[in-house]
Amino acid sequence: MRVTEMTNYETVRNSIARSKGRMEKLQQQSATLKKLNTPSDDPVGAAKILEIRTDKVNNDQYQMNAKLAQAFLENTDHVLGELSDLMVRAKEIAIGQSSGASANQATRLGVAEEVTQLYNQAVATANRRIGDRYLFGGYKTDRPPISEDGKFIGDEGQIMTEVGKDIFISINISGHEAFNTNPKRANIGPEIPEIYNASGRFPAEEDSSRGAGLENANVFDELQNLRISLLANDQEGIRSTLDRFDQIFTQLNTMRAKVGSRAQGVMGTTQALDRHNVTNAELSSALEDADMAQVASDLTKEETVFRNVLASAHKLVQPTLMDFLK
Repeated sequence: MRVTEMTNYETVRNSIARSKGRMEKLQQQSATLKKLNTPSDDPVGAAKILEIRTDKVNNDQYQMNAKLAQAFLENTDHVLGELSDLMVRAKEIAIGQSSGASANQATRLGVAEEVTQLYNQAVATANRRIGDRYLFGGYKTDRPPISEDGKFIGDEGQIMTEVGKDIFISINISGHEAFNTNPKRANIGPEIPEIYNASGRFPAEEDSSRGAGLENANVFDELQNLRISLLANDQEGIRSTLDRFDQIFTQLNTMRAKVGSRAQGVMGTTQALDRHNVTNAELSSALEDADMAQVASDLTKEETVFRNVLASAHKLVQPTLMDFLK
């Protein structure tokens, strides 16, 4: 079989091209610190990396939602704590003014002004908002949920936020539930829609044993009752507020426990997302990042191979006078 000069030339050219291609790939890995720069480098790995990046984008959004939920819940807990402190102070006043031995009409008239300030502070605290959204208004977050006369004008909507894949959590507590010891017996106005169950009946109608028969105590009504009793020098009326302040205090603490459990759930979900992101980052690094020690070693070897190919080509395809005479 006759080997022509063209065959030698093609062989040398292909060898040089292959060696040069390997060197360029190694140089690109050295410059980018990535062993996977195009999908053709590793199609399966590239698909996995795209999946990991999509997961990271989703997790980042979940974490933003979790931060919003955490802010809502923390502020809600602060408000409930402040209202609890107000109830404690109101009870202290009621205890001090309920006895004829330690108080009289003049002192009760003077203390009534403090109770008025407690009432105004309670209304302002209940109308707390984060940004432009009120905390206790349900879905009606664009206006104060408590009116100046202490009436709840929001609704019982639960704002659900997705803090993880298919994990939803309510970030708010309705003021109707928080400020009443027995919301089923509270005065439900047109602003608070009745929530019917699957049987088509209001829950209070279906099970009267679930607190429906208990007397309701409202935060703002009891402060007003105490103020009126103080102004009227009504010792019996003052004493009657003591038990209801205890009930309200218990209800506020129950709401704080509910908020705390939700905040704990949000925190646990956030920690799970962080661990998932770390795992994905490690997997992405294993698939995409280059081993620089190995790249440097391979690049040195390939440079040696390339020089040898050039030297062999120079000897193999070296034109002579006889080549031109042919």
